Amino acid sequence: MSKDIQYHSSLITSKDRQHKNNHKSKVLWLTGLSGTGKSTLAVHVERELHNLGVKTYILDGDNLRFGINSDLRFSDEDRKENIRRIAEISKLFVDAGIVVLVAAISPFSQDRQQAREKLSEGEFVEIYVKCSLEECERRDPKGLYKKARAGEITSFTGISSPYEEPLNPEIIVESDKQSIEEMVQQVLTYLKANGLLETED
Repeated sequence: MSKDIQYHSSLITSKDRQHKNNHKSKVLWLTGLSGTGKSTLAVHVERELHNLGVKTYILDGDNLRFGINSDLRFSDEDRKENIRRIAEISKLFVDAGIVVLVAAISPFSQDRQQAREKLSEGEFVEIYVKCSLEECERRDPKGLYKKARAGEITSFTGISSPYEEPLNPEIIVESDKQSIEEMVQQVLTYLKANGLLETED
């Protein structure tokens, strides 16, 4: 970055925006293999938060590849850049006073940790959407596992590229054992129990 560039601060702070919205802002980062149900859980949690008056937005990994990340492929380097960009966008949403839900495989623990470190304590909630590889392959909603097994897709997470499970996520849901209603309630219960939907004095 050029030394000639200066950062311009707003007269309105993130806390000002949170007070205006009547709730704290944060990132709910949903990670897991393809087919675990990250996007499905994100849209259902968003609906419940919206009904509670919470200002929200979803950053879906697939959707972002139609636009801001359309230049990226699936090499390890591009995957890292994909997550870096999503993390930077998420940081802007948090500054705007919004609860942003990220639904992205984000296979590498270092990338998720770097995303966490961009935010203040309590602003990053990692949600591990856990599901067995066998069940993900059985579901295979996009037909990607079949293609990966046939060698038509290289570097596919869980098959020919690793997925590093979160070691200490704030929330673990198991989509092959829980209903969508149970998972949504688990997320909401955590947020309420930890005061993450309340504004600070």
